[in-house]
Amino acid sequence: MDNQSCASEFILLGLPSWTEKQSQYYALFLIMYLTTVLGNLLIILLIRLDSRLHTPMYFFLSHLALTDDSFSSVTAPKMLFNMQTQSQSISYAGCVTQVYFFLYFGCLDSLLLTSMAYDRYVAICHPLHYITIMSQSLCYMLVTVSWTLSCAGALSHTLLLIRLSFCGDNVVPHFFCDLSALLKLSSSDTTANDLAIFSVGMAGITVPFICILVSYGRIGATILKVPSTKGIFKALSTCGSHLTVVSLYYGSVIGLYFFPSANNSNDKDVIVTIMYTLVTPMLNPFIYSLRNRDMKGALGNLLHRTIFSP
Repeated sequence: MDNQSCASEFILLGLPSWTEKQSQYYALFLIMYLTTVLGNLLIILLIRLDSRLHTPMYFFLSHLALTDDSFSSVTAPKMLFNMQTQSQSISYAGCVTQVYFFLYFGCLDSLLLTSMAYDRYVAICHPLHYITIMSQSLCYMLVTVSWTLSCAGALSHTLLLIRLSFCGDNVVPHFFCDLSALLKLSSSDTTANDLAIFSVGMAGITVPFICILVSYGRIGATILKVPSTKGIFKALSTCGSHLTVVSLYYGSVIGLYFFPSANNSNDKDVIVTIMYTLVTPMLNPFIYSLRNRDMKGALGNLLHRTIFSP
């Protein structure tokens, strides 16, 4: 692999336009990362301990929380380490590993959000058959398929990446090993990689997003048929948190990949990437906790048992 790639390490430029404020941004990103990890771990703990949360919606939410923690952990620790030590290097093996897990958990996030959208569709459009349709076996199957497809997609990109040569420039204009940035540095033919990005991107991002839009289109049509205002607000509260998370995640992805900016594009890419790798995973626990009566009840019960237990 070393003979094929030539480069033994890459140089990550990190946050080039904010170098003079490294200490402030280090503290900010450290707080954001710790909040992300602790917040999502709290969600997993609450769902695990409270039997009232042992439902399909919270089953998917626990996997989403685990994925968000993992997704942030792919890039944030290395970025924080480089900012603290003023080191910008990452080994070739570390770079390839970072690419794999970044793609893995990024795709998994998308597929889990799709499964949650289907769950909300069944809950609102087919409430009488919800328990029958969203059986335990279906939930396990949806999660297993999501993990498997994400692994296959990330592995295909990684195998195509390690066959490339990097014998020239090894400076990556990002704070992590971004796949598109690496392809621009390669001295090999990247046609197969570009084709994989298009095909896997369609399967892992575009198709799930279309499925989510279709699910919410059906949900919207069903809500419009509800005669009472109370029923409409109940339906909206059922899927409001998920819709907020979907908007944050896909809004960032669409802004990055579908509307590239001609000027200062590197700074824009860095900002948007921080948005969906750090900000969105950090906000998810607050969105699901503050707008969810069951989660707030479970948190209250946990605090009560912790404080008043003998």
